[in-house]
Amino acid sequence: MATDNKNKVLNVPHLRFPEFSGEWEKYRLCDVASIVGRIGFRGYTTNDIVTKGKGAIALSPTNIENNKLTYDKDNTYISFYKYEESPEIMIKQGDVIFVKTGSTVGKVAYVDKLICKTTLNPQVVVLKDIQCDNYLLSVLMSTNKFQNAIRKIIVGGAVPTLSQAAMGDIVVTMPQATEQEKLSKFISLLDDRIATQNKIIEDLKILKSAIAERLFNSTDGDILSLSDVCIIQKGKQVNGEDLSETGKFYVMNGGVEPSGYYDQCNTPANTISISEGGNSCGYIQYNRDAFWSGGHCYTLNNIQPNVCKLYLYHYLKSQESSIMKLRIGTGLPNIQKKI
Repeated sequence: MATDNKNKVLNVPHLRFPEFSGEWEKYRLCDVASIVGRIGFRGYTTNDIVTKGKGAIALSPTNIENNKLTYDKDNTYISFYKYEESPEIMIKQGDVIFVKTGSTVGKVAYVDKLICKTTLNPQVVVLKDIQCDNYLLSVLMSTNKFQNAIRKIIVGGAVPTLSQAAMGDIVVTMPQATEQEKLSKFISLLDDRIATQNKIIEDLKILKSAIAERLFNSTDGDILSLSDVCIIQKGKQVNGEDLSETGKFYVMNGGVEPSGYYDQCNTPANTISISEGGNSCGYIQYNRDAFWSGGHCYTLNNIQPNVCKLYLYHYLKSQESSIMKLRIGTGLPNIQKKI
C-alpha cells in the first residue's frame, strides 16, 4: 500500500494506470452481487438427469478450468422442467460462477459464452445482479488475497464447504467505474493473448508428435534395451522435513513437478530423468539444470558416446505412453528398472 504526506496508509494498488487517483473502496461481496445457489427442494435427483439435447447443462466444478467455463468434460443434463423450476439460477452471459463445496472450493469462472440452456448443481453458486464490472470481479475473486480469505472460513473436513452467508462477508476492494472498465479491458486482452499462444503451443505439440511418429516409429534396425546405451540409476530419497518451497536445487521424485527444493544436488544439468513411482510413473523429463534425484526418480547416466543425449530424450518422450504402461502395482504404481 502507498502512503500520503502524513504517512497515512492509502488503499491503492502498487501498480496503476497513471490517469487514475483516489483510494479504492472496500465492499462486502454480498453488497456488490447476489449469491444464489441450488438449495433445498430445488435440488435434483437421478430421475431428473437426461441425455444431451433433452435438457439443460447443470454446471459442476469440472466445468471450470483456468477461470473459464469448459464443456469438454462429460456434462450433466437435467430436464427442462427442472431447469424452468429455478429461474433464479438460470445462467446468463456475464454471470460469475463459484465453487462452494468439495475439494476445489474457490474455483471461479466468468461466463463469456453459453452453448445451451445452463443451470447449476448444488456444489456451485452464481453471482448475479453484479454492481461492478462483472469480469473484473471474477478476476479479483481468483486472486491470492480472496482465495486466502476463503481458506480461513471453510468448514468441514472430508468435504470442505463454504456457506453463502460467509462468502458474502468476504471483503473486495474496487476502484471507480471508469478504472474498473479500463482494468477489465486490459486483463481481457491479456487473456485473449494467452488463449492465442496456447492454441499455437497446442498446434506445435501436434506437429511435434506427428514428426516424432514419422521419425521414430517407422525405422528398421537393431533393437537395443535402454540399459544397452546408458546406466539407469535410481535417486536417493530426501526427508520431506528438509525440503523447502524455494532453494537452489529442485527435487524430482515421482511427479511431473518438483516436490520441493534442497540445498544440495546429486545430478548434473542436462540429464534425462524418468519418474519411477506414483500416478505419473514413466514421465520423461530433460533437466537443463542440476537437481536432486529423489527415491522415486530414475536418471540416465553414462550415455554411450555414439548416442546423442537429446535424440535419446526425444525418442523416449515419443514412447512415453508405452513406457507408462509398464507400471506395476495398484496403491503406489511403479516402473521397474528393467526397461
